[in-house]
Amino acid sequence: MLWEEKKLPILALEVVSQNYRGEYSTKKAEYAKLGILYYVVYNPFRRRKPRLEVYKLINGSYTALEDGSPVWLPEIGLGIGMERGTYLGIPREWLYWYDRQGQRLLTPQEQAQLAQKRAQLLAERLRSLGIDPDLI
Repeated sequence: MLWEEKKLPILALEVVSQNYRGEYSTKKAEYAKLGILYYVVYNPFRRRKPRLEVYKLINGSYTALEDGSPVWLPEIGLGIGMERGTYLGIPREWLYWYDRQGQRLLTPQEQAQLAQKRAQLLAERLRSLGIDPDLI
């Protein structure tokens, strides 16, 4: 969609399927040629090598950043990493964004659940003070 946006993305993310499609060679070279700062490859099928690899474009070629989860991306102000979780009812390893302290950012679903729980606690507290929260 570069032709529509007319601006390069700062990050390209490739999720490898069971059929290898040049994520570690052809696509990586193409993204470098375009000048995309970060190239991230997530391969959930890998067992001996890291499943998450993060590269940064330095002097026209990608350099692998240190292994770890999360990997901090200062130009974006976020880290990217993986951990087990449940999203849309599916338990598995997922990619997540992290803050500078390494705390995972909540998904929209998790944010909604947290807001609902806080609202319930507030309603209970109001009731304990003799206030009906439904009348406020």
